[in-house]
Amino acid sequence: MQTFSASLREMVASQWRHRGLLKASIKREVLGRYRGSFLGVFWSFFNPLLMLSVYTFVFSSILKAKWGTGGTSKAEFALVLFAGLMTFNLFSETINRASGLIVGNPNYVKKVVFPLEILPSVVLGSALFHLIISLVVWLLAYLVFYGLPHATVLFFPLVLLPLCIFTLGVSWILASLGVFLRDVAQFIGVATTALMFLSPVFYPASALPENFRIVLYLNPLTPAIELSRDVLFWGKAPDFVMLGIYALASVAVAWIGFLWFQKTRKGFADVL
Repeated sequence: MQTFSASLREMVASQWRHRGLLKASIKREVLGRYRGSFLGVFWSFFNPLLMLSVYTFVFSSILKAKWGTGGTSKAEFALVLFAGLMTFNLFSETINRASGLIVGNPNYVKKVVFPLEILPSVVLGSALFHLIISLVVWLLAYLVFYGLPHATVLFFPLVLLPLCIFTLGVSWILASLGVFLRDVAQFIGVATTALMFLSPVFYPASALPENFRIVLYLNPLTPAIELSRDVLFWGKAPDFVMLGIYALASVAVAWIGFLWFQKTRKGFADVL
């Protein structure tokens, strides 16, 4: 029976070894999402633009919401909220599809030799593409309302890297579990919706009482969302100590996820 390496080195090497296939698969994934529509891939630009317009109107014009800073800018709440929402959507878009990756591609398991471990990376790459488009919309809106963005925007990829690594780890676990437990997909949809409201997307972490704030910071998405706002909107350099701890924890989760995936993939063909 074929054995699959689950080492930390193989986790990284497999992505690099299949980088050509990974790139082509991400491109196909992005284009396939809009195939048949009149505007095609331009929907990836119009969707975040529409979302940002709705947030700006609802929160600044109807609810007169502030972000607890006393700011008077009409678009402040919408831009701060959207900065966190972009980060959360990167995670949720990938996770919501993870449990169906193997089940939805049985031919990859049965008929051809395919590096199944790159499937979560394909979905993550597609989510990253949509995040980049959303970021362009966000930067244009910031330019209109405030002028040139802060130089700390350049730290944004550094903030996202641990989140991407963490998301891959969780995706490997869910992709495997989805083969053996078909109810996982139903649970994940509910869980990600709940997680959105349990993460500081619509409110700052500082808005919670001190005793509840500790629980909030146990949420693995909290550091990424808070640091994203710091570098994008508030013009603060990221807390590198927090970022370093977050990165180490994310690598550990990714390795555990990869280990689980590699150890269980031998049973995929039997179940499918």
